[in-house]
Amino acid sequence: MSDTPAPVHELRLVVTADDYDEALRFYRDVLGLPERAAFSSPDGRVTILEAGRATLELTDPGHAEFIDEVEVGRRVAGHIRVAFQVDDSTATTARLAAAGAEVLAEPTRTPWNSLNARLEAPGALQLTLFTELGDGVGPEGRA
Repeated sequence: MSDTPAPVHELRLVVTADDYDEALRFYRDVLGLPERAAFSSPDGRVTILEAGRATLELTDPGHAEFIDEVEVGRRVAGHIRVAFQVDDSTATTARLAAAGAEVLAEPTRTPWNSLNARLEAPGALQLTLFTELGDGVGPEGRA
């Protein structure tokens, strides 16, 4: 790491959801992402939700396939997948499924020592929910 200031101060993932109200309810009210700001224009609305610390995880196709195989048992993700670190991936998976997310894979212990679940969520986002189980270093935002 360098002592020079980071040129980027925030990573913001912008999702265009056909059903804005359903996506907002799911991510803010069910997943629990706090609302930072909301704005409207004559043509629509936007809400900015806090999602904790952000990282950008880059992978090549071979490793992406490996992650899918570990978490789901087959290749299912597109080129973008959103991973949220949560305190309890099992309980959070159940809560999100009850709110309409499709569970692609129940929580599974990974080789990098986390408990990961995979869901298809509103806004056409594929989510990984992960809970750290120890000192593992792995591909879901851990240094």
